[in-house]
Amino acid sequence: MIWLLFIVLLCLIFYYYLYKPQLYWKEKHIKQGIPIPILGDNFKSITGQEAMIEMVQRLYNRHSNERYEGIYQMMLPTLMLRDLDLIKQVTVKDFDHFVDHRQFVPEGSDPLWSKNLFSLQGDKWRNMRATLSPTFTSSKMRAMFVLMEKAAQQYIDFYLQKNKNVLDIELKDSFTRFANDVIASCAFGITVDSLTEPENEFYLKGKEATNFTGFVQTIKFLVNMTMPKIARVFKLSAFSPAVSEFFRKLVHDTLKLRKEQNIVRPDMINLLIEAQKGQLQYEESSEKQDAGFATVEESDIGKKTQVQKTPMTELDMTAQVLIFFFAGFDSISTMMSFLCYELAVNPDIQEKLHQEIDVTYKNNNGKLTYDVLNKMKYMDMVISEGMRKNPPAIAMDRICTKPYTIQPVNQHEHPLNLKVGDCLWIPVAGIHHDEKYYPNPSKFDPERFSDENKENINLYSFIPFGTGPRNCIGSRFALMECKTLIFHILNNFELIVIDKTPIPMKYVKNQFNSAIEGGFWVGYKRRDNK
Repeated sequence: MIWLLFIVLLCLIFYYYLYKPQLYWKEKHIKQGIPIPILGDNFKSITGQEAMIEMVQRLYNRHSNERYEGIYQMMLPTLMLRDLDLIKQVTVKDFDHFVDHRQFVPEGSDPLWSKNLFSLQGDKWRNMRATLSPTFTSSKMRAMFVLMEKAAQQYIDFYLQKNKNVLDIELKDSFTRFANDVIASCAFGITVDSLTEPENEFYLKGKEATNFTGFVQTIKFLVNMTMPKIARVFKLSAFSPAVSEFFRKLVHDTLKLRKEQNIVRPDMINLLIEAQKGQLQYEESSEKQDAGFATVEESDIGKKTQVQKTPMTELDMTAQVLIFFFAGFDSISTMMSFLCYELAVNPDIQEKLHQEIDVTYKNNNGKLTYDVLNKMKYMDMVISEGMRKNPPAIAMDRICTKPYTIQPVNQHEHPLNLKVGDCLWIPVAGIHHDEKYYPNPSKFDPERFSDENKENINLYSFIPFGTGPRNCIGSRFALMECKTLIFHILNNFELIVIDKTPIPMKYVKNQFNSAIEGGFWVGYKRRDNK
């Protein structure tokens, strides 16, 4: 009898705490799949059966006739938006109801993470966005381009000195080191050469800070995102104590040195110092989307000149620089790795880009500038297509911050009332691979973004840097970095397929970051005319 009661009790616990929560959307008459208890719709990605980008596409395609559907990120009910008009409504028109991101790390678990722009919420986010937006305008990027150009030339010189006709290159490792050097220079104001000195501390700490590989890291990430109470109990911070201390000390010493020696340099630290003093003003660009088709437009929130004056502490400054590092170290290097892989396996496209680079190089007497780079049309088409096929962020989220009702449009829909704290998900990778918007989406085709074709692209079907006021503040920087390095690589080398190049491409299935099984291996072949 006792055993029977025990079994009944277990069944009740299973039903109310594990099974019933995953009927949340079904009870609201919203389409959903059959989630696995505890693991939800993440089951295949957690168990290594599919990559995260494949999971996003699978969920997106599951109910192709719905404007939205219910999914479960482990135990967290999440509303996935599929309809572009609805995405525009939520992220732009009714943004005040969806201001915040879901917390990656519970507040209080990691001060450096909770104070960065991505994690801040409500008015704290608005004030910080308005404070930081002037640092990413085209005029500031133009000044910072000099530092980036120097890092790119340093990268090229390293491989030219090898004096070999063909070099076998693992792109992700190579580009991560370049991205590290760019951030060291453009953010922290220090010179690093991570190819010549592969074990330098700046690179090693950056690698540790952005490591999301393996089962344990994936679980830690998902627990932080979907079960914050448990994460708070175990204090699952984003960064290790060693990483936090390294960057805190680096910023502290840099600020001290600049104050003592009155050093001014066109980098992120200097811009934050100006922001701290209230000396930065947002400058409108005279050229629409001057950095390329993918450049996001700053909202009125970022352009505000009158914001609440909240003192920016040294910890605040460290947090902003560190999230800048966090985004640039992995996301940009991954984006460039996929792009160069595509150029290697599509030599006809690469040849066309080579031609544009050669003409640009000749017409400008071998001197590359920010303005010259941004006038390269085919370069922008190639970069845009690379981000369409493999977007830097495969999905983005919003949290409901004011009660909101999604009104029915289709006959079978009912008014859907969202409450404060409800999570919404925008499946970027799914949208970018929808045949309705991009015929033959698995094909790498820059012509989608030609002058003739891009006018027909719905802007909400191409969102590599997000959309609305909470879009990626660093889109200009990311595009400038990518274009600068691609220009220099193709000016000197041809990207070719080698024995190690994995064909066909398959995504790594046991890590959060997007990667290719076998690595991003290509050959750097010296061009005959160089």
